Amino acid sequence: SFQDEATCPIYLEYFTDLVTIKCGHNFCQACLSWCWANFSCPQCRETVLQRHLRPSYQLGNLVDLVKRLRLPVGPVPEGQPGCEKHQEALKLFCQEDQAPICVVCDRSREHRAHTVVPIEEAAQEYKEQILSRLQHLWEERDALRGLESDWAKESERLLARLGASRTRQRVLSTWTCERLQQFLAEREHLLLAWLGELDEEIGRRREEHAAHLGEEISQLSALISELEERCWQPALELLQGVRSAESRGKEATSLHLALKCPELEQRIWDFPGENSLQRAVMGFLVDVTLDPDTAHPKLILSEDQKRVRCGDTRHVVPDTPGRFDPCACVLGAEGYAGGRHYWEVEVGDKPRWTLGVCRESVNRKESVTLSPEDGHWAVWLRNGEYEALTCPFTPLPVSARPSQVGIFLDYEAGEVLFYNATDKSYLFTFTDSFSGTLRPYFYPGHNAQGRNAAPLTICPVLGEAEGILCP
Repeated sequence: SFQDEATCPIYLEYFTDLVTIKCGHNFCQACLSWCWANFSCPQCRETVLQRHLRPSYQLGNLVDLVKRLRLPVGPVPEGQPGCEKHQEALKLFCQEDQAPICVVCDRSREHRAHTVVPIEEAAQEYKEQILSRLQHLWEERDALRGLESDWAKESERLLARLGASRTRQRVLSTWTCERLQQFLAEREHLLLAWLGELDEEIGRRREEHAAHLGEEISQLSALISELEERCWQPALELLQGVRSAESRGKEATSLHLALKCPELEQRIWDFPGENSLQRAVMGFLVDVTLDPDTAHPKLILSEDQKRVRCGDTRHVVPDTPGRFDPCACVLGAEGYAGGRHYWEVEVGDKPRWTLGVCRESVNRKESVTLSPEDGHWAVWLRNGEYEALTCPFTPLPVSARPSQVGIFLDYEAGEVLFYNATDKSYLFTFTDSFSGTLRPYFYPGHNAQGRNAAPLTICPVLGEAEGILCP
């Protein structure tokens, strides 16, 4: 029949962009592109290459004629529902009522003022709406799956930070003096219990988020499957229940979960062991002053020997063996050959500086590499990066820019610990075996046309009862 000849055997609708393949059978070009891969003709099973396509203009004209005559596509199955009022085939679709109607309904008073289109056209339009909705749902499901993966990574990051807190607590216990051992013993059980609770809380949050995300993904997958199935239904079945399907699609909402957990982040940041670091060093405060006899000729020291900055010109000073030149640095006047000692230095907003300790015997008349092998245990700020001067350099975990840096020397334990006095956080520990006298080391950095003109300032030692190290 004309209808059969005008119908695509794949899509079961009128041909569009009609082409003839090598074996002589006809298909829509779009239908072939969807299922092409070593294509076998659906009618004769002959394998055909994609390049063997020819337009079929004569059959295309026949299809246009069938469309103009509004002939139904293919045979009408027995038992297909018709119009309940007029027992006519449902060939039209009312836009206002969102329901299929027959040609008699179209001329009735009920639908006379309504917008009516052929049922195939309405079905195609609704298919496009479904596909658009499916695209959104696919993207939303993919986003949720990505969110699930990101949350797993975020929880691992929080657990890693928690592990770092445990490590800092253990490091603290290794160098704490006898005076604080009782304090630490009383705190140890409480701190480990606190860490265990926080560990369980992170795990619980992770499981809750995973469960919520899994439920949301399952709901979206079910809705996507339903809409995908509807998309391939015949026009009449596709348009029945349009409103209910649309409402179910619109009810699908994504679960918006925050990747960041600020309360957990803050609880880790407020780890009590961090504050005990300041208490642990409180009993070892020493009053450090600068030694002008070691200062490079460009350095300018305050009268009280507590501040140092780098000028632009060299001063006339005695060229003694103990003076640094060419390195623009200065040592503390006090030397330490044993015991535990702690001091703090205000660095402010300086973009360049170096602090630490060095051997009394370091080379002062040549440029040297600052490293433990050359008798320097120091950290610095260069180009916005904080690093410990190991070999190779070690980046420091700076969570907040330090305006004050604490240095703790435990001579017998062979440790030099650096501490961010601004946010009371641990920075780095050198472990070595010391011999001879060690002295505080200060490098304020060159003036850099005023960009690094601020001085390094040794913080004054205040009474322990005041509860602070520096003002």
